[in-house]
Amino acid sequence: QVQLVESGGGLVQAGGSLRLSCVVSGSIFSITTMGWYRQAPGKQRVLVTYITSSGTTIYSDTVKGRFTISRDNAKNTVYLQMNSLKPEDTAVYYCNPLDSDYWGKGTLVTVSS
Repeated sequence: QVQLVESGGGLVQAGGSLRLSCVVSGSIFSITTMGWYRQAPGKQRVLVTYITSSGTTIYSDTVKGRFTISRDNAKNTVYLQMNSLKPEDTAVYYCNPLDSDYWGKGTLVTVSS
């Protein structure tokens, strides 16, 4: 059984920063590509970034240059450093082993203008 627990969300002003964390239970973490998704109010969940087991990272154009994904395999944790936040970044953020059906409860990020 794989469980994911996201944390680190909150309310921040535009231009501010937040760091999200996702702790993953289970032995799959070190061999799994991990992604961060977000779901804005009234919209579908979308993938914003992912990191492979070897550390290769990919970002959507909407967050490239502002967000940084990283992972600590020893801690079974994936991080999302979010800088220069914009009101349009407001969403619930979820981590996910890519192409799996494992989801946590997410963490809410609210960016005020």
